[in-house]
Amino acid sequence: MARPKRLRTITHPPLVSGFKPMGGCVTGQEVVTLLFEEYEALRLADYQGMTQEQAAVEMGVSRPTFTRVYEKARCAVARSLVEGRVLLIEGGCYQTRPCCPQRDDVLLEHGCCQGACSCGSKAAK
Repeated sequence: MARPKRLRTITHPPLVSGFKPMGGCVTGQEVVTLLFEEYEALRLADYQGMTQEQAAVEMGVSRPTFTRVYEKARCAVARSLVEGRVLLIEGGCYQTRPCCPQRDDVLLEHGCCQGACSCGSKAAK
């Protein structure tokens, strides 16, 4: 039996719920989903310039787990850009940092809550 997923810590949720290509028709196209923890991995590694080890500590996961989440995030963004698909940021297996209660409001606007896990498993804390 597989081990339950640990909740990934999100400290800065996205300001928007997604992106769509300009020009062209996007009606009926498949949407590419970027999970909240994947967004956070991109933010920490690419935007903040953290090493993978530093970012893993920040998210409360192992370095190999961070690498998997980060690679999946890069693939989702690349697929959206190359194929001209809508990128939707939602779901995942995450928790918000307790010291940042104002951030919970932003996640709640996206239909999420503290300790949410959309993967269907019971997340380990």
